[in-house]
Amino acid sequence: MNNYVEALYVEALKHRNSEEAVRLSKYMRNQFEYIGLRAPQMQEVFKQHVKTHGLLAKEDLHEVITSLWELEEREMQISGLYLLDLMKKQFTEDDLQLLEHIITTKPWWDTVDHIAKKHFGYYLEKFSQHRQPIIDRWIASDNIWLIRSCILFQLGYKEKTDVAMLEDIISRTCHTNEFFINKAIGWALREYAKQNPEKVIEITNSLPLSNLSRREALKHNGKK
Repeated sequence: MNNYVEALYVEALKHRNSEEAVRLSKYMRNQFEYIGLRAPQMQEVFKQHVKTHGLLAKEDLHEVITSLWELEEREMQISGLYLLDLMKKQFTEDDLQLLEHIITTKPWWDTVDHIAKKHFGYYLEKFSQHRQPIIDRWIASDNIWLIRSCILFQLGYKEKTDVAMLEDIISRTCHTNEFFINKAIGWALREYAKQNPEKVIEITNSLPLSNLSRREALKHNGKK
């Protein structure tokens, strides 16, 4: 195990809470094991770790994130998200490989949604010249988590949202019964409705969206 990861892991284990671990695992449909740290506790452990050990050198990022993803306890993957939050401004083009790895390894909404909005979205903004080829490849992959990431990556873009791209992505991914894709479509449209509610109504009326997607898209739209 990487020394940086081991130090963080050992510190997190000092706060083990078996009862909370069971509750957290049940909430996540028993997909993962837990140490028993809720988000504020894990954030504090991670914050103190960074104070003590500092941030990584960029060349160590892939090794550390990969090591965190190899550990069984979900808190360690969540701490990897915190680390990427602090280091994403140092992303290079090669970091797409890392993002794809952690989206498709031990995937569930708790990590994928954070990566999609905070990291993948940042990456595609920074390297916008590669945006369309990446989106095309990920949609064609048939991996629901890569597709979900394509739908959600503009969540933080607000007025900078490329609505033509969003509509195109949705038109290519809405022909499915997959819950996690249809839920993401609704979420992305609901978020964009804060910028342009009329356009969202237009999209929901023109595309064969699932009832779930349509309901989520129009949840807060008074012009249903």
